[in-house]
Amino acid sequence: MRVMVDTNVLFSAILFPNGRAAKALEHCLFAHELVIPSYVISELKDVVARKCPDKLGAIEVFLEKLSFDLVYTPERIKQGEFYIRDPKDYPILYTAVIENVDLIMSGDEDFKDTDLTHPEIVTPAEFLERY
Repeated sequence: MRVMVDTNVLFSAILFPNGRAAKALEHCLFAHELVIPSYVISELKDVVARKCPDKLGAIEVFLEKLSFDLVYTPERIKQGEFYIRDPKDYPILYTAVIENVDLIMSGDEDFKDTDLTHPEIVTPAEFLERY
């Protein structure tokens, strides 16, 4: 199964290596195909620079150790294809749709409030419970 992760899952896994997000990410690496969009990597670097700049160096090390399919989020994306409450999440969901991922793992509640049925959207806890 192709599983895309959102920025908050990666951020949580970096900050809390024994937490639920890290465990879900680890399970994904061994049993599924991890997909990370270029937009998420860029957003992750921005969030870490803003919230805990002392961890910036850890991002590169963290990403180097992950085995994942890096997919490109287009600069120009078609708007209005679907609804998502937070417009900043639209590029992530758009990339998931065009890359035909099976599942998005995110702790962001805005992903739960979308009108799409595919891909499935789950939290790290739900991912661990179901898969």
